[in-house]
Amino acid sequence: MSYYAGPVANLIEELSKLPGVGPKTAQRLAFYILKTAPDDAKKLARAIDEVKDKIRFCEICFNVTDQTTCEFCRNANRDHSVICVVEEPRDIVALEKTGEFKGVYHVLQGSISPIDGIGPDDIRVKELLRRLSGNEIREIIIATNPNIEGEATAMYLAKLIKPLGVKVSRIASGLPVGGDLEYADEVTLGRALEGRREM
Repeated sequence: MSYYAGPVANLIEELSKLPGVGPKTAQRLAFYILKTAPDDAKKLARAIDEVKDKIRFCEICFNVTDQTTCEFCRNANRDHSVICVVEEPRDIVALEKTGEFKGVYHVLQGSISPIDGIGPDDIRVKELLRRLSGNEIREIIIATNPNIEGEATAMYLAKLIKPLGVKVSRIASGLPVGGDLEYADEVTLGRALEGRREM
């Protein structure tokens, strides 16, 4: 039995399907939408429709775009001989904010996770290898997350790519700037030591 009128119950149910949104948060969001001005609610609905209608994946790197190729793949000023491999499109934003990377990207659309039934064929590995076959790629930078799935994906990609004669590197991981050594776990400290560089 639902305690709310049909449309409200439906909205709560749909909102609760969003990642990180439980029943209570879905309920709060639904009532927030109910209280907003009708124009604001319609803007939200239009924004959702527009994203679903206009956004697609880049034909080259699988980043999100509203054209056939994304802004990075179209940009002739970027170094197309260096590809940074990431798990999700949002990872590109984090890397771009550093202002350090001037190459192009490849979005895997996930990571290898046998526990979740996700293997190499379920992410964009074949497409990455296809990019390597015809182009003058000199380096692949693997920037997958520093967790079990990200590490497994990085190791799998390195094994596939190294025999092709392309340099493969992995982003360093370790201590955050402003962090204290005493609060770092052993794995993070170990990574920081492995990724040390000469000064």
